[in-house]
Parts: sequence; structure tokens; C-alpha cells
Amino acid sequence: MQQKLQLFCIPFKILLFLSLILIPSIVCYNILNPLNQSSVIGIGFLSQLILHKSASNSALESHCDYSYGNWASDETQPIQKYTENCPFLDPGFRCQQSGREDMDYQKWRWQPQRCNLPTFDAADFLRRIQNGRIVFAGDSIGRNQWESLICMLMQRVSNQSTVYEQYGNPITKHKGYLSIQFHEYNLSVEYYRVPFLVMTDRLPPRAPPEVRGVVRVDTLHWYSAKWVGADVLIFSAGHWWNKDKTVKMGYYFQEGGSVNVTMDVMEAFRRSLNTLKSWVMNNLEPGKSHIFFRSYSPVHYRDGEWNEGGNCDMNTRPETDYTKLEPEPLHNILISEFAKQMEIANRNVQFLNITYLTEFRKDGHPSSHREPGTPANAPQDCSHWCLPGVPDTWNELLYANLLKIGFRTKMT
Repeated sequence: MQQKLQLFCIPFKILLFLSLILIPSIVCYNILNPLNQSSVIGIGFLSQLILHKSASNSALESHCDYSYGNWASDETQPIQKYTENCPFLDPGFRCQQSGREDMDYQKWRWQPQRCNLPTFDAADFLRRIQNGRIVFAGDSIGRNQWESLICMLMQRVSNQSTVYEQYGNPITKHKGYLSIQFHEYNLSVEYYRVPFLVMTDRLPPRAPPEVRGVVRVDTLHWYSAKWVGADVLIFSAGHWWNKDKTVKMGYYFQEGGSVNVTMDVMEAFRRSLNTLKSWVMNNLEPGKSHIFFRSYSPVHYRDGEWNEGGNCDMNTRPETDYTKLEPEPLHNILISEFAKQMEIANRNVQFLNITYLTEFRKDGHPSSHREPGTPANAPQDCSHWCLPGVPDTWNELLYANLLKIGFRTKMT
């Protein structure tokens, strides 16, 4: 009987130890470290009990969210990147050639939490996408990312004269469609300027007098016919989905044959995403096309809006004050929901969330260093990005997410 009582007392003593010493210690530790995500399970052997001991670094990184982390200073970054001499850069993104003297904005590397971002391997990317098509469709921030990817890939092309615009067009923000051919890899990297993704149009009959034009939220842009068959599609939208570029300019929203002058801008954006969803379901092969919808790219106008003297030319380092970060844009909530709905429908759609990491980079804009010929009193550009620069990191995330899913064109 006494032996049985002793056996019973052993687990009782262990429980007593946990309740009186260990658990209060954990609670106290987390009160003192409320913002440390690892604090809940990061205490010595307890973390090993909760996290499976056999979990390898590669397994952890396969589930890593690359969107959250911090910017780390890295003096080697400019050496590893392309330069402004890349022939496919818009003059408005060549900040050094436009008078910016410092290069500090190029000396930062994004470090995700609890894992590492895979090194961008242009040669590997080119092999994976050989005989394929990459399509960027959206606003001019999408063109920013498109130009970045072209220059990143060109670093590993043996004969750079074999990379050219299909129709000989110069790279300019005024073109609605551009296609860069990588002849050695039978690859095209295309850009379509469609700021709303859906159609804008003239007035329908008997439109209200305040309406100057319409955004047809139920009709995708006619460029969409060219997107069919692409292997990777990167959509971007948001910068035109606001009151300043719609209702304040007399552009209202149309469904069918009627114009709705009371529809909220975000409701119109949601309906346009439903139109895109229907197009994806009806026009893209589930096993072939991989779709990314990039999140909203923050702007950093201070002391006024873009047309009210707003500026960003005094910023030379990333933001360090977390209280100055803007809240999550509503655009992102709608885009994320779109991606989730498509995943449920067994489509290869991912939400490429670059908003948080980009919010810090108030130092990366052209600001007053705009393209040659810009009037001295023109508004600063605090929405686009210098290249090389922040959009390179967006493409590193794109590449990392393609690696996660083992992407490779079927013809390679």
C-alpha cells in the first residue's frame, strides 16, 4: 500500500512543480515580453516539447511567412544587384542619374522572422520559366516591379543583346502594352497597363450630369484576352481605387447598362475583384497558370498630399518608429479574401503581401529626383520606387513563393 502511494506521489509532485514554479515563470516572462512572438514557447526545453524535435530548418522555412520581419543593413547589396545602366529601366526610376547623390537606399536587405529569404537565383529562375510567359497586369507600380524583374533576370543572360522589346518600343510609362523577350530561354515577360483591371468607358446614354466617365466593374479590360495561357500572372491594383481618381474626377461605377453614383469605391473594387475571379475560373487552366495578387504598395507623402506639397526627399533611411506606420489598407483585406476564395476553388492563387515590409521604406522613392525634363515645381514622386530598390525585394518574395510550390513550366 505504501509503495502504491509513493508511485502516486511522483506525478503529483511533477504537477505541483509545474503549477507553482514553471507556469508562473512563463506568465511573468510573457508579461515582460509582450511583443516577442517567440516568448510563449521560446523558453529552453519547453520549446522543444511544444515544437517537434525533428522539425528541420528547411521544414520551418517551407511554412515561413516572408512578409514580416525587419530591414537589415547590408553594404554588399549594391554589388549583388544590377545597375541603372539596365536598358529596360524607365528614366523616372533611375534616381542616381536624376541627381540623387546617396546610395543608402540600396544597402538594405529584408530579413523575415524565424527564417531566411532564399537568395534570388536568376539562372535558376530562367530555367524554371523557360518556354513560358510572365504577365504583369495593373497600375504603374506594377510596371515598377516588372522592370525590376527584367533587370534581375538579365544578370544571368550570357548575351544581353538577345533580350529585347518584342516590337522595338522604348520603355515608357505611356505605353499600354510592352513585352520583353528573352530569346535564349524562349521567355516573354509582359506588362499591361490596366490601373483598374476592369474597363473604363465613355458615358452611357442618359447618364447623370455629374458623370464624366465610368468604371465598368463587371467587365474586365480587353487586354485580358492576351493573358490567357500565361504561366505566372502578377496582378496589382489599389492606387487608382480611391475617391481622388474616381468620383472626384467624375468617374462613377457602372454595372450592366446603369451607372450607380452612390456606390462606395471599396464596394466597386470588391465587385471588380469578383469580375476578375470569374475570368480566372473561365479562362485559365488550373494546373498551368500560377497567379499572384500583389498587395497595396504604400506611399509616403508627408506634410501634404501629392498635389499639396507632400514630400519625401528628406528621408534617407527606413522608418524605425513603428507608431508612424499606417494601418492595414482596406484594399489588402479585399485582395486577401479574393485569394482565399480562389484557393477554395482549387486555383493556384497567392496573396503576395509586400505592404508591411514596404511601409518602412520611406527612403526608397524618387521624390524630387524625377526623370529629365520634369519641371522644378512638379510634385515629388513618393509612390513609385527607385531602381535598383524596394521592388527587387518584392521579386525575391515572388521567387521564394514559386520555389515553395516547386514551380517549373511543363515544357522544361
